[in-house]
Amino acid sequence: MRTDNRDIKNTIISIYFILIIAAVLLATVFQSYNLVEGSSIYVLIGLLVTVIIVHFVARFFEYDSDGANVIITNSGLILTDHFNYRENKVEVARHKITGYRIVNYYFYKSLIVYTTQSNGKVTRERFNITLLKNKKVKYVRQSLKKIIKENKSKKL
Repeated sequence: MRTDNRDIKNTIISIYFILIIAAVLLATVFQSYNLVEGSSIYVLIGLLVTVIIVHFVARFFEYDSDGANVIITNSGLILTDHFNYRENKVEVARHKITGYRIVNYYFYKSLIVYTTQSNGKVTRERFNITLLKNKKVKYVRQSLKKIIKENKSKKL
């Protein structure tokens, strides 16, 4: 099964654009009207915090369980064509997946996949699935359940 959140990219770019335009407009409006200088700093800090939150939440997620390996990819949405600085890609054999967990915080949702290495050590990989639609999260959950169920039946 293959799924991703490719359709969210244009929305995130639009949000960045709106936030940057709002910051520029607010900076010029506060400066031109000589309003209270302390309040303009608070507004700009608020916009900066909002941009940082959007930056950390906005991640591209791709899941591919077709074939012998499961490929899970997380990468940034902005400037990924030129600078792929936030990519987290895991390609693991299906029989090495031992478990998963989906953690749902208020503004952040993550997928944790547990795999075994050749020496028996269990490793975990964390992926940001915040912008993945609930329907697609359900598909990923079903696929991982099926893989784990197959692995448990092969062990017995």
